[in-house]
Amino acid sequence: MKDVILSIDQGTTGSTALFLDRDVQVVASHNTEFPNHYPQEAWVEHDIHEIWSSVSSAIQKAKQKALAHRIVAIGITNQRETCLFWDRKTGEPIHRALVWQDRRTADFCQELKDQGLEERIRSKTGLVLDPYFSGTKAKWTLDHVEGAREKAKRGDILFGTIDTWLIWKLCGAHVTDPSNASRTLLYNIETQDWDEELLSIFDVPRECLPKVVDNAGIMGHTKGVDCLDDGIPVSGVAGDQQSALFGQACFEAGEAKCTYGTGAFVLMNTGTSRITSNNRLLTTIAWRLNGVTSYALEGSAFVAGAAVQWLRDGLGIIRSAPEVEELATSVESSKGVAFVPALAGLGAPHWRPEARGVLCGITGGTTKAHVARAVLEGVALQNVDILKAMSADANCPIKALKVDGGMSKNNFLMQFQADVLGVDCIRPTVLETTALGAAFLAGLGVGIWSDTEAVRTAWKRDRLFVAKMDQEKKENFLSLWQRAISKA
Repeated sequence: MKDVILSIDQGTTGSTALFLDRDVQVVASHNTEFPNHYPQEAWVEHDIHEIWSSVSSAIQKAKQKALAHRIVAIGITNQRETCLFWDRKTGEPIHRALVWQDRRTADFCQELKDQGLEERIRSKTGLVLDPYFSGTKAKWTLDHVEGAREKAKRGDILFGTIDTWLIWKLCGAHVTDPSNASRTLLYNIETQDWDEELLSIFDVPRECLPKVVDNAGIMGHTKGVDCLDDGIPVSGVAGDQQSALFGQACFEAGEAKCTYGTGAFVLMNTGTSRITSNNRLLTTIAWRLNGVTSYALEGSAFVAGAAVQWLRDGLGIIRSAPEVEELATSVESSKGVAFVPALAGLGAPHWRPEARGVLCGITGGTTKAHVARAVLEGVALQNVDILKAMSADANCPIKALKVDGGMSKNNFLMQFQADVLGVDCIRPTVLETTALGAAFLAGLGVGIWSDTEAVRTAWKRDRLFVAKMDQEKKENFLSLWQRAISKA
């Protein structure tokens, strides 16, 4: 039998089980989808039973593809801000999980801003005050489920993000890691503990909160799980974007990654120094290993892959997403056409939710190929703004950009990203870096890899995109981008 690590990647619309061997080869993987629930406008919920069913199904289907293998460790990565409470004895949730996209606590966030508390909260958590994070969701649940707060004070119900609930379901331990804790608005990233002042502001009892443990290390062993044997160590956990940063072996200050999904998620390792952003980027904990904490700056663009979906579904100029590269490269340039992907507002570092997408520079000679090329260029150019802000905040030049996610398969986009950023882009052989990071952490936790240097050696590069655009041409693109974004 061959030893493998099971990585559970629990996402917003589905759960993936990935088996990885010691040579960092994907032995098997399977994704099982589950529904989102929308009880009211701007409310988004998950049925936790449906999440568990999707996880269990993904594991069973992946096991069927890898029959002659033995699971020696389990890693978990998750949608970070989705959270719930459940009964300590029965395991039953007291309410559906509130998803990171849920906006029902917007008015409460505004109340706290009106009270002048945002900067105080940001100084402790590194986060902006927004319904995105799970602290306001915890308060809402305790406020709206009868008797919940008293039960929480007694420790009869337990709080957790999805990683916490999965660990509890697998092995009965009530724990989380610093990367997920740092997204709750309840955790002080300086003192590395749940913060009494924050718990008071959000009215969440400490008694219901999980213990915060290092990202790699044995948290418990599986017991009584239908889809897994008893006794398998759960030994690695991290929130999805931090897990992708780890999966890309970005272990030194200045190393950064961009995950190109529906949006673009950029994280930059700032080492053991916590950097407070002057550009409203998020300061977050990357991970804690052997008691040593690494921090990161985070910035997100709301639209990346969604722009290609718009070309397909909105404009109908391509039939499938992979076609966009061939169409874009059928012309030598975008011929002065510029696209700002503000289809859902502008994220970091602009933070203009009211902004709208812009397509400008159109002439009678503009074709759908020019538009396709401009869309891909716009996706890359918005990331330049985020990475420049990160570099300025950290006073640290970006060494290289590791790239992953579905759009990173697009060679034109990756080369253009390297050119306008002025640094090389590096694509790994395993693009599921979120799951890969959890597997690396789990392997560290049981000694398959001795340290991060061993992980770096195990990480494999697929392709290097070398920045080669001349300075004048690059400046022309950046100037055109700035003019376009001013119109958005």
